[in-house]
Amino acid sequence: MGSKEMPRRTRTILCFLLLFCVSCKCLASEFEITQVASLGVDSSPHLARKIPDTLFGIFFEEINHAGAGGIWAELVSNRGFEAGGPHTPSNINPWSIIGDDSSIFVGTDRTSCFSRNKVALRMEVLCDNCPVGGVGIYNPGFWGMNIEDGKTYNLVMHVKSPETIEMTVSLTSSDGLQVLASAAIRVPGGSNWIKLDQKLVAKGTDRTSRLQITARTKGVVWLDQVSLMPSDTYKGHGFRTELISMLLDLKPRFLRFPGGCFVEGSWLRNAFRWRDSIGPWEERPGHYGDVWNYWTDDGLGYYEFLQLAEDLGAAPVWVFNNGISHHDEVDTTAIAPFVKDILDSLEFARGSAESTWGSVRAAMGHPEPFPVKYVAIGNEDCGKENYRGNYLKFYNAIREAYPDIQMISNCDGSSTPLDHPADLYDFHVYTGSSALFSMKNTFDNTSRSGPKAFVSEYAVTGNDAGRGSLLASLAEAAFLTGLEKNSDVVQMASYAPLFINDNDRTWNPDAIVFNSWQQYGTPSYWMQTLFRESSGATVHPISLSSSCSGLLAASAITWHDDENSFLRVKIVNFGPDAVGLTISATGLQGSINALGSTATVLTSGGVMDENSFANPNKVVPVTVELRDAAEEMQVTLPPHSLTAFDLALAQSRLVADV
Repeated sequence: MGSKEMPRRTRTILCFLLLFCVSCKCLASEFEITQVASLGVDSSPHLARKIPDTLFGIFFEEINHAGAGGIWAELVSNRGFEAGGPHTPSNINPWSIIGDDSSIFVGTDRTSCFSRNKVALRMEVLCDNCPVGGVGIYNPGFWGMNIEDGKTYNLVMHVKSPETIEMTVSLTSSDGLQVLASAAIRVPGGSNWIKLDQKLVAKGTDRTSRLQITARTKGVVWLDQVSLMPSDTYKGHGFRTELISMLLDLKPRFLRFPGGCFVEGSWLRNAFRWRDSIGPWEERPGHYGDVWNYWTDDGLGYYEFLQLAEDLGAAPVWVFNNGISHHDEVDTTAIAPFVKDILDSLEFARGSAESTWGSVRAAMGHPEPFPVKYVAIGNEDCGKENYRGNYLKFYNAIREAYPDIQMISNCDGSSTPLDHPADLYDFHVYTGSSALFSMKNTFDNTSRSGPKAFVSEYAVTGNDAGRGSLLASLAEAAFLTGLEKNSDVVQMASYAPLFINDNDRTWNPDAIVFNSWQQYGTPSYWMQTLFRESSGATVHPISLSSSCSGLLAASAITWHDDENSFLRVKIVNFGPDAVGLTISATGLQGSINALGSTATVLTSGGVMDENSFANPNKVVPVTVELRDAAEEMQVTLPPHSLTAFDLALAQSRLVADV
């Protein structure tokens, strides 16, 4: 560094960087400082501004099998045999037959006892002396069922047989040769459908298992609504625990759902219909999502999304269809039934347990209302012919019935005023890393009056995003520092998409990648963990000066945990050179306490580095203590990095804040 006597503060930070280098197997020479900069933070109370409590949340869309085969823990794919359409005979995919033409005949008909999904499977066993393992059908789930040793799985199925028949239900390996769990079931003869429940306890682990339903004697049996759920779902609410845990770690303040384009549909006939997704799961018809091209049984429905928001401690943001899809629209003169439908959805969520739709919610197990206070009228529909006319019909009806609900327009009001009333407006951005980095000042010149911005979808896409690169996460972090600084006009923001099943990579990149039994966060996920304390925090003005300031982005906030208060300074170094940075904080009511102060850095040896199942922690934040933290300190920012300095504030500051 050109000096024999290095200040202790600088030595501390450089030791931190050396520690990080060891973990990443990089060379100390890579941190030779070629650029210098200074960052001033003015923490004076009269210049501080509270960030909205809702600033950072999450957006869930049924895309990439995020729900079906994802956070919704149902293991059976096409459990009601409806995916092949309402006409029979129909395709039963992914169900397959065990046996040949001489031993079994399998088809579909419309004899189900469920009025909203009439298709049932008819299985006729033709053999008197069937093979040892029997003949029947099997379901591989969503690219294989994850069955784990010692765990219990709850099987439910509806059956009917004119004569008593003995059957076997089994969890087996993908080839059927290894049996992990098995139970004999007697189906009594009769003309009525019956519901059978069976617990299966696994004696072995297989990540690509299947469910088998077999028989060994001649007979006919009908089956419908076959479900297999693990017994250890999150709070017993049907969600995959390990994926929900990753969401909880983000501390989301809101949950936007269920889309996205999933809400619109390529055609209205395939749009998400909330009332078809509530009530007993057996009675839900399911639907084909024709934008992302797969069937969903809608076990993860409107009620479950509201329950998920509650479980996460997040405010629900209900995005509903406003009579517009990608290819067809309802004229404003005929939109009244759609408006009534959405008013009913709000009564379902918010109405008393004695109201028409609130009683349906109560019957599902939630007598207390869900606090829906945000609705988005459509998704990316601003330029459509009937959007403004339809929007006003919904807006006026909801405002009259629920005056406290905040309504979100699809039209961007960041640069020009909206021509219609709204509480918030949607802002979506998908672009390259350099472009998004340059957008960190997007809202600097936005009008400070009028509706607030909801940046409900943002992400780096394209070649420099890969499947979730460090470079992408750094550009996104820079963009978020701009949202923090402009949080007087930006009220909410969420990354998109949230989830991707590794077997259905329709949209890359995403925040969380999973398969039947593994999961990891991309760098964009880990980047968001460094912003999870921002909602409800206090933002401070900063001054940044450097010859390379065009490649730096920064913000400063004060946040509190249960016991302490911290000044968090976040700096993105988007450039290829290490930067020597002097940080100075003024206006503090007390002093910085080295005890409890930390530095966290997100970087890697290569700017296009990604995480994977083989190396899920290749690009993750590394945190160390800052034992010599002070009001002024000299630090080194690694090339292509996001660094967060959490400087613990002394007790005197806490008293002053109170």
